[in-house]
Amino acid sequence: MRIEVKNLFRKFGKCLAVNDVSFDFSSGSIVGFIGPNGAGKTTAIKIMSTLDLPDSGDVFYDGTSVVLKPDEVRRIIGYMPDSLPDYKDVMVWEYLDFFARSFGLKGDERRRTLSDIEEFTSLGEMRYKYLASLSKGMKQRVSLGRTLIHNPKVLIMDEPAAGLDPRARLELRSLLKILSGQGKAILLSSHILSELQDICDAAVIVEKGKILSAGKINNMLAEGEKKRPKSEEVLQIKSLQQSEAVKLKLMENPLIGKISVIDENEVHAEFTGDAAAVAELLRQLNNANIKVVEFTRRGMGLEELFMRITSGEVQ
Repeated sequence: MRIEVKNLFRKFGKCLAVNDVSFDFSSGSIVGFIGPNGAGKTTAIKIMSTLDLPDSGDVFYDGTSVVLKPDEVRRIIGYMPDSLPDYKDVMVWEYLDFFARSFGLKGDERRRTLSDIEEFTSLGEMRYKYLASLSKGMKQRVSLGRTLIHNPKVLIMDEPAAGLDPRARLELRSLLKILSGQGKAILLSSHILSELQDICDAAVIVEKGKILSAGKINNMLAEGEKKRPKSEEVLQIKSLQQSEAVKLKLMENPLIGKISVIDENEVHAEFTGDAAAVAELLRQLNNANIKVVEFTRRGMGLEELFMRITSGEVQ
């Protein structure tokens, strides 16, 4: 399955929410859709999910247009919104059963599908609970279960990790990896960039409706690293010695800049040397009988790249 977003434009009054957005991805990939609030992410996602129409441009799923054939596209995609309705009189199994019937599943097929989804999302013990009584994490599981009922080839997820505790985020990440391994194409927006870096193969960064950067995350970070001033490279050093002793030794090296004492056994230091200079510094620390237990040359992460290329402006 190949998904192609081509030259999307969407305007609300004087606000150009989506401004010539184009990118593509394929089955088995997880793509992060990143941008500050007001960047146009949700509008673009709704167009991709057939919930809104573009003023111009189109989205194609193996050549099937969301503009011309939205009903066909809805059989292909699963859309997961950022929140689940708080129905006070609807149980989990009733909610999932309603959507299974809506997709035309009948008899044993419907019961088998719902059983499989409950097992995959660990909702079996929750099936008789009311939606309004569920925690945020459990609601996201129900929302994911509903999204998977018709076994879509593409998942489009709007802030699926928002409001989840660390355990629930790890569980969600595991589920998404499994779904990607099954060949599903996944697009998800999120503000938790550290999570996206761990799970996504590629990313699309948008601001004020326009794409600022897109591609494989490793390639994006490598390009950002090239443009990063050497003075901003940081070494993270943990040792068995007191940090002050390590700091005094580091100050002897002319390539060391600002040194920050993190705690009694960890320091961070700005460094302007290359890989050979890093190796020499580590040798000097060992020769000074400083017992280093962790030595990390911090590379650029997705959060830093995001902060560098976005301005924080909204439309």
